[in-house]
Amino acid sequence: MRLKITIDGKAYEVDVEVSEEERRAGVPVYYPPRPTTALRSAPATPPPLGGGTAPAHDVADESKVCRAPVAGIVVRVNTHPGQQIQVNDPLLVLEAMKMETNITSPVAGTVKAVNANLGDAVKPGQVLVEFE
Repeated sequence: MRLKITIDGKAYEVDVEVSEEERRAGVPVYYPPRPTTALRSAPATPPPLGGGTAPAHDVADESKVCRAPVAGIVVRVNTHPGQQIQVNDPLLVLEAMKMETNITSPVAGTVKAVNANLGDAVKPGQVLVEFE
């Protein structure tokens, strides 16, 4: 049986055969269905950065916010409104796939609002902290 496999965008054609031992042992053989018609779908449009169930935050000045780099659960909140911070001060910690991601301040200034609480699920691009 000839299969076409794509790995990292590169297509390969491989021949696969079932050995006599596997046939005698009753190993099931999978034959993929052959498509009878080509299916077409509308081009996928990416969701908005803050979309989904989380409220979208349209921000006039991106330098005044800190967004989530990954989807995850907030496991620590290290800041509060009114706090003076410096560049790279810890703001929050997100957990995703058993890995913790430290979210640090991209700017120096005063924290205006913290938009995520302990245990919240956040999406990539969601505004976590706003600065004055």
